[in-house]
Amino acid sequence: MTWSLGSRALQALAVLTVVGLTSVGVTAYDNSRYDNVVVYWGQNSYGATHSDVANYQKTLSYYCQDDAIDVIPISFINKFFGTGNAPVLDLANICNAKDNATFSGTGLANCQSLASDIQACQSKGKLLTLSLGGGGASVGFQSDSEGESFADTIWNDFLGGSSSTRPFGNAILDGVDLDIEGGGTTGYAAFITRLRSYFSGASKKYYITGAPQCVYPDANLGAVLNAVAFDAVYVQFYNNPCGLQAYNNSNGFNFGIWDIWAKSSPNPNVKVFVGAPASSTAAGGGYQDPATLATILKNTRSRFSSFGGVMMWDASQAYVNNRYDLAAKNVLVAAGGTGFTYPACSAPAFSSGTAYTASQQVTYNGYIWEAKWWSQNTPSADPNGDWMPISACAGSASGPTTTTTAGSGSPTGASCGGVAAWSSSTAYNGGAQVSYNGHLWTAKWWTQNETPGGSSGVWTDDGACSSSKKAVAKSPSERRLVPSRFFRL
Repeated sequence: MTWSLGSRALQALAVLTVVGLTSVGVTAYDNSRYDNVVVYWGQNSYGATHSDVANYQKTLSYYCQDDAIDVIPISFINKFFGTGNAPVLDLANICNAKDNATFSGTGLANCQSLASDIQACQSKGKLLTLSLGGGGASVGFQSDSEGESFADTIWNDFLGGSSSTRPFGNAILDGVDLDIEGGGTTGYAAFITRLRSYFSGASKKYYITGAPQCVYPDANLGAVLNAVAFDAVYVQFYNNPCGLQAYNNSNGFNFGIWDIWAKSSPNPNVKVFVGAPASSTAAGGGYQDPATLATILKNTRSRFSSFGGVMMWDASQAYVNNRYDLAAKNVLVAAGGTGFTYPACSAPAFSSGTAYTASQQVTYNGYIWEAKWWSQNTPSADPNGDWMPISACAGSASGPTTTTTAGSGSPTGASCGGVAAWSSSTAYNGGAQVSYNGHLWTAKWWTQNETPGGSSGVWTDDGACSSSKKAVAKSPSERRLVPSRFFRL
């Protein structure tokens, strides 16, 4: 369909009039807040795992009727160069190239019936962006010039430009989201740079966001995140070993690594979101019940200034799951949408040359760090290193560490209750504990068939067994930093 300048101008004027009337009292989106909720829409995730059609994905406006959701990435453009070299837009049961008309000579679906929905959501202060990629997508560039050319297409078809192939008609989206899960990094920095050149002269604010995997650095977006500015990243803390299911594990949940990245990224004000599945059927792993997610969100909000809120996959799952999105929004609002006070550096200062065992905490370079296993190394943001940053902090560190230095005198008594006896046939990872000859021992690194106290030096003697009290795993709400009132919920 070809749009004439006259008809488009009249329609734009009509839209502005409607928006102006309906926006009275509406708060515009504020990316600097700590209580934003981002929910993906477009793939009918619920329908992929259920057969009750009544709960399948609804049209966009259905999810904009209250203040729970602040940003909706419309997903996905799952192929960059389809028929006629045009992108392919797939919105599952709402609009797609098989069930809907396409623009002549292309495989690009005509979804202009969604224009009024998009504008209605925007009139309520919500951002609606275009998400590129997704799992299994056919995306990527061969060169920077190809990335720049694709940026021209996206600008003209979905954002502030003009073309005869606009899938959402005169509705203008608020930016672009990159959910790139394959195809490499080539061309994306050039793509974003070209888009930002358009943004700089525009009459409205546009946003660039990304959805990297929590594993740092992300295999497909890592280099891009370090090369160009993003406004927010929606880190996928699911389907990964660093997901929400590993929140209690200092070698798992790694929001602190992303916080350190944010502060040194091309945009030091970039916001980092905790990405979560909206139900147990929305992802292969990482889903947490509302109460557990609430604890994780409150803790993360209080500990890291880059925290921006929560991202969920996806709207269809969240609504059926007792409004999982609304429950999270209420938690974030209660925690405070503005202002950040750095927690006190309540752990002892890191001491070079000191031997630390798993779970011990130290203060170093403005963060409280927790040892993943036995270590004498200096804390760093190396994702494969010995330490995990579990909170940003300010002020002087607390008193000296009680850890013994390497080669020092005999350790004092230790609790062996519930600790298995050492076995020569068992393989132990670093940080594993055993009892042997009446003492508690901690492995410094992976070991098998190396006797505690032997010449290999792989085991740290934690002292004679002095208690039969059994250790109990901590729940998320019990996983405290070194005692400080700043961390109490």
